[in-house]
Amino acid sequence: MSRPQFIAIVASLMALNALAIDIMLPAFPDIAMGFGVTDANQVQFVLLTYIIGFGGAQLFFGPISDRFGRRNPLFIGIALYALCSIAGALAPSFEFLLLARFLQGIGAAATRVIALSVVRDTHSGRGMAATMSLVMMVFMVVPVFAPMMGQVIILAGDWHLIFVFMTAVSLLVGTWAAYRLPETLKPENRRPLTLKSIREAFAIVLTNRIALFYTLATSFYFGSLFGFLNVAQPIYVDIYGLGSYFPIAFAAVAVVMAGSSFLNARLVGRFGQRRLSHGALIAYLVLGVIFATLTAIGPIPFWLFFGISLLMMPLFGFVGSNFNSIAMEPLGAIAGTASSTLGFAQTVGGGVVGALIGQAYDGTVFPLAAGYALVSAVSLIMVVIAEKGRLFGVGTPD
Repeated sequence: MSRPQFIAIVASLMALNALAIDIMLPAFPDIAMGFGVTDANQVQFVLLTYIIGFGGAQLFFGPISDRFGRRNPLFIGIALYALCSIAGALAPSFEFLLLARFLQGIGAAATRVIALSVVRDTHSGRGMAATMSLVMMVFMVVPVFAPMMGQVIILAGDWHLIFVFMTAVSLLVGTWAAYRLPETLKPENRRPLTLKSIREAFAIVLTNRIALFYTLATSFYFGSLFGFLNVAQPIYVDIYGLGSYFPIAFAAVAVVMAGSSFLNARLVGRFGQRRLSHGALIAYLVLGVIFATLTAIGPIPFWLFFGISLLMMPLFGFVGSNFNSIAMEPLGAIAGTASSTLGFAQTVGGGVVGALIGQAYDGTVFPLAAGYALVSAVSLIMVVIAEKGRLFGVGTPD
């Protein structure tokens, strides 16, 4: 299989998760109206329940994939994702919808764990960082189109059809992977599925300083992204009055994020993961402090809010894939368990942090801006601990 097709398949598997999050954003008002949800912040649980299921189930799929290989657990997860998408379309109540989203997240967990495991099975070092950046670039394209797709679907029918669309996409990606994605875990590298082996594998992850603290750093850092997703719709629509233009503004931010991931893939071989990611994290912190200060003084115009967003969001392209590759690098022998542990901490940790930012929304931009500053500061502290105070190191080349 060619490298472009490999990257496309892996990115598509990860994109199922992004699709399940971003395509729902324009549907928030209709979902709230359809089920009689009066608290505007309560509809955010449509994201939170999915993220909790997605994050928690990764702990299960990691050891399973280390024992039985990558393919079978992957297809079980995709099947669950598709079935729960249909259940969401038929949900008779808001509580049933939340349950379907939780189970859909469990199915999506397999795609995330196995996508990262497949990359680690076949790459290492800066080569892994470059491949992950290209995967993330394709992955980032989904947030560009997903809210637009959601908006178009709602205009053409109603929000129930969004779940039908997710079903069709998941079956298409699953069929593609079934025919083209090979088994990447060699038989001699499979680990026994016993409590002792699982405990030992998790212990390896949790006692490795680099893996542990880069995972924590990524969790807090991505918490700001989850926070943005929670409040993007009310900020763009309620505060700035964009209405149906909300998906276009959202897409513009996603475009620059995708572009930065592509640029990272081109630069990481020359400068290394640490120089790029550490510099981007510090820049994010500085911009977050400026953003929080401006919004604390008073309301800011849309051009300023959007301009700061266009400066901050591309920095995810230089942090996310590099932090993940740095954390995974010393854990190749247990790639599945490592990927699941990292994914659990990043998703659940980031989801909880993002939920706190979202629930703090008070009709102004300040809680989001303050969240950006706070979580990036904590993330930087985690990186400093991981590197024993030495930032911008070159790292280990291939």
